[in-house]
Amino acid sequence: MHELDERAAMNVLVVFDHPRRKSLSGAVLDHFVEGLRETGHTPEIADLHAEKFDPRMLVEDEPKLSGGINTYTEAVQREQARVERNDAVAFIFPVWWWSVPATTKGWIDRVWNADWAYGSQKLTLDRALLVGLAATGSASFKKRGYTTAMETQLIIGVMNFCGIENAKLELLHDTLEGDEKRRALLMKAKTLGQTFVD
Repeated sequence: MHELDERAAMNVLVVFDHPRRKSLSGAVLDHFVEGLRETGHTPEIADLHAEKFDPRMLVEDEPKLSGGINTYTEAVQREQARVERNDAVAFIFPVWWWSVPATTKGWIDRVWNADWAYGSQKLTLDRALLVGLAATGSASFKKRGYTTAMETQLIIGVMNFCGIENAKLELLHDTLEGDEKRRALLMKAKTLGQTFVD
């Protein structure tokens, strides 16, 4: 675990997943990053679509669960180096089928691999924040248990499992509700950046 003061500036890897950079998700990314910078943090953006990250698991990157050291592809090694040079991670994504999009899932599948992110070795990131944009309201999520299901899957099943104990899911609801709601969501995104270490 990184030896960091709670108020210390952090290097934050921000993993962004949306096919259109000029979207509400892209605007949320911009405001979140602005909030990070205002409070002294240094963001590094991984725009999975713009960078054409291939989310498919290749044979070369398949986990070696029977033991032995895996030599990952160059693409995965680049992403792992990105993770290692940052203190924390944030994800910004649209909620699709009550989870992250396929490209984010594939990035985790390929990059957060056995005995690098879980198993004999775990991630040393100080914290993780997942910011999901949801078209429907919070009442609908609560009624059907979607928020709890996402937290179980993503926070407990991925972040905590890979050694990130300080992890949180933030959902930005009602993304189709017009300009006033959009402005409120963008202000929330900026606040999330400003309070990243709170």
